[in-house]
Amino acid sequence: MELAIMIEGQNGLNWTRWQRIARAVEDLGFAGLYRSDHFTNAGPPDLDSLELWISLTWLAANTRRIEFGPLVTPLSFRDPVMTARMAGAVDDLSGGRLVLGLGAGWQAREHAAFGYELLPPAKRLKRFREGMEVVTRLLRSSAPSSFAGEYYRLQDAVLLPHPARPNRPPVLIGGGKAVLPYVARYADEWNVAFATPQGFAQLNEKLDVALRDAGRKPEEVRRSLMTGLIFGCDQVEVDRKVTARNLSQDDLSSRGLIVGTPAQIVDQLDQLARVGVQRVMLQWLNLDDLDGLASLAKGVLPALK
Repeated sequence: MELAIMIEGQNGLNWTRWQRIARAVEDLGFAGLYRSDHFTNAGPPDLDSLELWISLTWLAANTRRIEFGPLVTPLSFRDPVMTARMAGAVDDLSGGRLVLGLGAGWQAREHAAFGYELLPPAKRLKRFREGMEVVTRLLRSSAPSSFAGEYYRLQDAVLLPHPARPNRPPVLIGGGKAVLPYVARYADEWNVAFATPQGFAQLNEKLDVALRDAGRKPEEVRRSLMTGLIFGCDQVEVDRKVTARNLSQDDLSSRGLIVGTPAQIVDQLDQLARVGVQRVMLQWLNLDDLDGLASLAKGVLPALK
């Protein structure tokens, strides 16, 4: 089990906070740092929202160990050609540590505000499939590629320099049942959000079937989970934070969140590992609480080694 941190980049992220968090995640021993790619939140107020790919470029040059990437970058407002071009360059700059998370897009407010067409679900998924075809062709082949789709086209296109990692950076696709056929065809890693162990196990079995149907082995795709976290150094702190949510600890756990003291969190991570989760990205919402992040690392990471 690998434990990484995930932050919401549209939730007040600026350069000062990003640089502090990145250095803390690296120094504290977490496996990676991932962040969302949004202009703003689904509802007001609008907060600082540091641009994703520029922030990842800084991270690539200023860390040495952690894996990192978007969770996920939406092809609804990211051109797949430029996404592939940037991803290859950032991966090389980092020495091969980028995980390229791709998604179809979902948040209506930001698309309306900035003039991007979200599309109805069926058309959105078709555009997403075409976008993944473009991204993976450009990143995984050194030969010129041609592709003619409804939304994207290539004609003898090749990106140079080609990424140093063969067939890399790895592609992560986020989502539930609807994206599993795409995961089976294009992805090196599958990520699902806010799933309980039971819910993850059910989807995991479906992905195994989809991979075999696509002629791939289940072990070819890494399985990861992004979920919310309510952490306290002791039960008193946990109870205080749970009470603020107006739900019980059991209610929050039933919604897929990781909740508790270090020992309780280790137990919940162990349950996830038993159903096939290989990496957990814990959502860290308080961008200024680096002391809490350090306490989490001290209390949980040694038990995972």
